[in-house]
Amino acid sequence: MNDELKSFIFRELVHLPDATLFSDDDDLLEAGLDSMGIMRLVLFIEEKFGVTLPDEEIEPDNIQTLNRISSWIERHR
Repeated sequence: MNDELKSFIFRELVHLPDATLFSDDDDLLEAGLDSMGIMRLVLFIEEKFGVTLPDEEIEPDNIQTLNRISSWIERHR
């Protein structure tokens, strides 16, 4: 799951010179994931993984790293 998330995020939302150096625990918000990107990410997740992520749970604790996003998705599967 993390590989699919990482691929989408760094292809569509955050542009880094070398995304392969970005670990699953690195901070996506510091890397440049903004509010518009977060909304696009949530839509991608809901479509790709067949889950509904509650709007009230869109907060840094759930989206700050790839591992946190994966945990958030798993809680709603």
